[in-house]
Amino acid sequence: MSWVTTSLSSSLGRKVVMSLTGLFLCTFLVVHLVGNLQLFKGDEGQSFNEYSYFMTHNPLIKTISYLLYASIIAHAVMALVLTRQNQASRPIKYAYARPEANSHWTSRNMGILGTIILIFIVIHMRTFWYTMHFGPITLAGEEIQAGSIPEVTYDGEPIKNLYAVTTFAFSYLWYVLLYVASMAALSFHLVHGFQSGFQTLGLRHKKYSPLIEKVGTYVFGILIPALFAAMPVYIYLKVHHILF
Repeated sequence: MSWVTTSLSSSLGRKVVMSLTGLFLCTFLVVHLVGNLQLFKGDEGQSFNEYSYFMTHNPLIKTISYLLYASIIAHAVMALVLTRQNQASRPIKYAYARPEANSHWTSRNMGILGTIILIFIVIHMRTFWYTMHFGPITLAGEEIQAGSIPEVTYDGEPIKNLYAVTTFAFSYLWYVLLYVASMAALSFHLVHGFQSGFQTLGLRHKKYSPLIEKVGTYVFGILIPALFAAMPVYIYLKVHHILF
């Protein structure tokens, strides 16, 4: 395993880890988005609850989820290590510099964007993931009493009504604004990160690099964050009977 230690101790090895974990997390975003689109169905959350139950009880999905958690941690740790390494390599800033002339704003602020996203992930997982896995179902920090929310079933068995928790959370404007702002940060992060991942892995070529750039910009940078952001806005407007 000495090659692993050697790889992780080099800047290139750390960048490769960041690229691989980042692209894996991009794949997860697509799957997660497809599932969360069930929130737009007018079935009082039945489809969303069934999706949530399946994702937390299917053996294969549960196994992959551990890889997901490890990827989030590895991605964040490698980003922190590389940032500190870059800062240490240039302890004294240049007397005159125009970074905007040599790099895009997103590439210069990946650390800030990543920090915002990491904070959001912690809050998001505490609100939904923890509730689904460990319960009991809580709203605003208070345990929900039996019978106070509609009961839902999956294959005839009662399951947790995560749709009720989601609806309650997104009924608060501050949470909706936090979610939308985090998706904006995710958008900028993905615009640079998606393309950078392929570049680090040496998977750029004049024939297909334009396609990678378009997918990174329009799919991961715009479409996916926009659809995620639309969910809390839709639920907030629906709960408060605005436009619906």
